[in-house]
Amino acid sequence: MKIRKAVFPVAGLGTRVLPATKAMPKEMLTIVDKPLIQYVVDEAKEAGIEHFVFVTGRNKGVIEDHFDRMFELDTTLAARGKKTEMEILARDQPEAGSVSFTRQQAPHGLGHAVWCARDIIGNEPFAVVLPDELVLNAPGCLAQMIEAANKLGEKSNLIAVEAVPDHLTHQYGICGVGKRDGRIFEVDGMVEKPAKGTAPSNLSITGRYILQPEIFNILATQERGAGGEIQLTDAMIGLAKQQKFYGVEFEGERHDCGSKAGFLRANIAFGLARDDLRDGLRAAMEKYLKK
Repeated sequence: MKIRKAVFPVAGLGTRVLPATKAMPKEMLTIVDKPLIQYVVDEAKEAGIEHFVFVTGRNKGVIEDHFDRMFELDTTLAARGKKTEMEILARDQPEAGSVSFTRQQAPHGLGHAVWCARDIIGNEPFAVVLPDELVLNAPGCLAQMIEAANKLGEKSNLIAVEAVPDHLTHQYGICGVGKRDGRIFEVDGMVEKPAKGTAPSNLSITGRYILQPEIFNILATQERGAGGEIQLTDAMIGLAKQQKFYGVEFEGERHDCGSKAGFLRANIAFGLARDDLRDGLRAAMEKYLKK
């Protein structure tokens, strides 16, 4: 099952990290020295994705600028002999024609954002990657999912899942667990934020999906769900009546960068993973922890 395209829903307002996101898209907040959106695009590239589809909203033009060439910067770096910086920019530059942008004019939910990409995706399976969730691991989460999809070798849908404490399952979308083969299992039902004590497992749905194009037909008529929004989970529940869904327990450390605490933890974790930053960061942390 070839997965060539990935959808990045980037129209959200980022209200959990205000005031930082009042004038800057949350996807452009930096973890160490790269914006969130660059991390997830790199993850998709590693997984073999060839076409990157961004579903944007108001005040998101800087994301498009980030993936474009900046002639003045390139010229200045060249004149100053900044070869390392030029190589970094060249590495992050997408190939011509590999990036598309479409607009979600109103905040109608994740399901609606995915539906907005229907004409660009066409009639083929695709990935959905939420930019405010980072996974620290190599290979990345999406590469692990595509490997699982190839192993299954059939027309199926996959969702990345992560175990959460039992007393917190009411805060997440949760999967029921059917037949299992290692880290891959058949999804036996999905429920969005189950009441306490009613969750079918402790495996939460995270921000990585591989979906078949039939999801668009369901999203086109999907009724509004939690929060008055068109929920992707509701559409997946509908699609599960027609097609198989599999969960993939990915290897890696997930960071929810859409919250202030999660954003800070991600900066520490990704900083400590860098050979050029680890020692200095650890020393600074030890200093502050003594206070």
